[in-house]
Amino acid sequence: MSDVRHVLVLPDREAAEAVAEEIGERFGVDEEPRLVRDSLAGEDDAEDAQWLVVLRDEQERLNPGDLDEFAAEWDGWREEP
Repeated sequence: MSDVRHVLVLPDREAAEAVAEEIGERFGVDEEPRLVRDSLAGEDDAEDAQWLVVLRDEQERLNPGDLDEFAAEWDGWREEP
């Protein structure tokens, strides 16, 4: 079993929550994604934070290209490992 993770970067909390909610339906992800607030360097204001959706993919069944397109629907992107 591998420890593959995908990290989707979203512009705000609302987008991250929507992605986390819909990703199970769209991709059949059973495990709840983890949401992480990622403050921009030097910024304390929550409005200036990106949000990360972290997905474990131990069986490597998620297609990175599909995740790229999915994140882009919310003005986000997938971080390359």
